[in-house]
Amino acid sequence: MTSLNRRQALALGSTALLLPSAGRAQAWPSGPVTFVVGYAAGGSTDINARELGQVMTPVIGQQIVIDNKGGAAGSIGLRAVAAAKPDGQTLFVAVGTNVIINPHVQKGMIDTISALAPVCQVTDYQYVLVVGNKVPANNAAELVALAKKDPEKLTYSSSGVGGNNHLAGALFAKAAGIKMTHVPYKGTGPAVADVISGQITMNFSSLPPAVSQIKGGNLRALAVTGNKRVKSLPDVPTLKEQGIDVVVTSWQGLFAPAKTPADVLDKIEKAAKEAMKNPKWDEALARDGLEQPPERTRAEFTQFVKDEHTFWGKTLKELNVEME
Repeated sequence: MTSLNRRQALALGSTALLLPSAGRAQAWPSGPVTFVVGYAAGGSTDINARELGQVMTPVIGQQIVIDNKGGAAGSIGLRAVAAAKPDGQTLFVAVGTNVIINPHVQKGMIDTISALAPVCQVTDYQYVLVVGNKVPANNAAELVALAKKDPEKLTYSSSGVGGNNHLAGALFAKAAGIKMTHVPYKGTGPAVADVISGQITMNFSSLPPAVSQIKGGNLRALAVTGNKRVKSLPDVPTLKEQGIDVVVTSWQGLFAPAKTPADVLDKIEKAAKEAMKNPKWDEALARDGLEQPPERTRAEFTQFVKDEHTFWGKTLKELNVEME
């Protein structure tokens, strides 16, 4: 090689070191990872995000920070993640409603399908209908009778307009032929707290924040909203068992900003799924009344989210449920 060619080769080599390579895998994580939760601290999504963070931290070797951005049924947190740098350092711990229902019921909502990159599903779950100790009802039928006796009195709280517990309440009222006043909050935690205090009649709560309060005697469980009873509350019948044809279930999943590189998404998915094999995660799910999600690849989960988005868009129109 001549001196000129050698200098040219060295120059080309130096330039190559400065340019990003399309085929070069990106390092992840490059520092602490933030889990954004679209609800106030103390709610089910917050609880599960912290539990997932505990088992995932040793897998990735970096701290996982929980950032609660409550409001608009999770959409404030969703928007924050959509606007974040697409490097995998900021992730959204989403409830299914955040990405599949909110776009259909909130004015000016961003296109969640194009704004976020699905990574993996982390839980499956249903809801539990709870009332405070001052409410004279021990089952769904007695609650319905109470509502018919005084149509303007009953109230139900939710984690925000368009959330699944809002939808569950609206569907329950429609199926039972009763009227109830919806009171939205910025998260399940405060929504359930006001049921305990007696300011609100009822809540269709996700299980994590409710189970301990039920077992502690602060709330009374009247029904669960799935097709079958849950292990953590085996004595609580489903709504369908009590003659009310309403089934509302949901899930939680990890999402990254759109345009996050595929190799980074692969690493996040791998780390999350490894963490979910930890016995401590199974213990957390059992304690909270949740279940492990179905086995899905990232591509399969992405398609599942798209299908759910389409299904609920059509269903909400067919049901003609009035959103506030």
